[in-house]
Amino acid sequence: MVSFRGDAHKFYLKIKKNYRKGFKPEESKELQELKEIRHFYQVIETRTLGNIHYWILKEKSGSGLIPILVTAIPWVLFIFGNQVQEFFKNDDGYLWLLFVFIYLTAVTISVSIHFRERSWATVHSKIIEDIIEEREQQQNRSNSNY
Repeated sequence: MVSFRGDAHKFYLKIKKNYRKGFKPEESKELQELKEIRHFYQVIETRTLGNIHYWILKEKSGSGLIPILVTAIPWVLFIFGNQVQEFFKNDDGYLWLLFVFIYLTAVTISVSIHFRERSWATVHSKIIEDIIEEREQQQNRSNSNY
């Protein structure tokens, strides 16, 4: 059965299914990958980690250019509509279908890449924020003990 509930629900179902088989959730490859990312960031100095966080936020904001470029193509075709229409008017074949197929493929791929980039940037950003917050809490606790 096809599920349209999204990747988060599919991940939940996968963990639940594996848990019933005796596997612990933390053994899943997805959570192992997050654990590796977190471990890597934990060994980096806080100031450098903050700069990495700024860079990730920059990249996350900049990844919106892909949908802008994709949605600009129809406007360009609209502006040059007469020239495009003349080009396809004398076409006895189905060259326009090839163009539409390529365009829709490019839109699908670029939007998919865009949302994957944003989601991974969000994951990295949140992990870094949590590590910095934990370090600040540790520092506050050690300062209050004196």
